[in-house]
Amino acid sequence: MSGIEFRARVRLGDFNLDAGFTAAEGVTGLFGPSGSGKSTILRLIAGLIRPDWGRIVLGDRIVYDSAAGIDVPPHKRRVGFVFQDGLLFPHLSVRRNLLYGPWVRRMGRPAALARTVEILDLARLLDRAPRTLSGGERQRVAIGRALLSDPAVLLMDEPVTAIDQERRAEILPYLELLTRESPRPLLYVSHAIAEIERLTGDIVLLKDGRVVEP
Repeated sequence: MSGIEFRARVRLGDFNLDAGFTAAEGVTGLFGPSGSGKSTILRLIAGLIRPDWGRIVLGDRIVYDSAAGIDVPPHKRRVGFVFQDGLLFPHLSVRRNLLYGPWVRRMGRPAALARTVEILDLARLLDRAPRTLSGGERQRVAIGRALLSDPAVLLMDEPVTAIDQERRAEILPYLELLTRESPRPLLYVSHAIAEIERLTGDIVLLKDGRVVEP
């Protein structure tokens, strides 16, 4: 399998997640009400939360298996994570934010950088500081940085929710182009069903920490 295999249980305070699904290459949407477990699943996949039990496979790599005692640390899972607010390094320029990933620095892949800059229309922003960017521009840079980390999978946790409606309409076409070109599995979380339907091929519906049928 070249996608994602996820099965995990975890208790976080009063919340219990017990969910499983598979996702192929391309974009899969995680959809459900607030508190249904969408962001928790992304954090479990990234290794930011440890399951009480489960098995998580990314491509051909098992990154977590409670029965086998496997728990690959987050920095070795090759996961690109885009959060709601971008989380750019404020002291670095856009260019240096994009080049922060060790894969880019080590491998020196100018073609990858050039294509990412082209897809996300970042050329005119490269020498600017994050504080001078709009919300939509910051998110495009954050997405570019995640891509350039050479991830096995991309995780996007409501990447346009914190952006106003005008900027959201501006960034969605970039996301559409990205999702068409990306050969890797991408899990996309959103509360907006229209956004999910526009960007994704398959949808995993969640409620109260469980996967539910459509």
